[in-house]
Amino acid sequence: MLSQQGIPPCIPPRRCRKKPVHYSKRLDRKRHKIETLFSRQKGWQPIAARYDGCAHVFGSAILLAATVLNSGDEA
Repeated sequence: MLSQQGIPPCIPPRRCRKKPVHYSKRLDRKRHKIETLFSRQKGWQPIAARYDGCAHVFGSAILLAATVLNSGDEA
C-alpha cells in the first residue's frame, strides 16, 4: 500500500530473500532511532499515566522523557 502512494521502503529485507529489495539505508537508521526512542519511553509509562489528566501536562511529560532519553544516546 505504501509503494502505491510513492513511499519507498526503509526496512531492510531478510538476508535469505531470493529477490533483492532496494531500500534506503539512511531512512532505515532514522526509523531505527525513532523505534528505539518509543521502546525506551515505555519505562516512563507510570509518569505519563499520572499526568494524563491535562493534555499540556501529558505532552510536557512525553517531551521531557524524549529529551532525557535522546540526550543519553549522544553521550
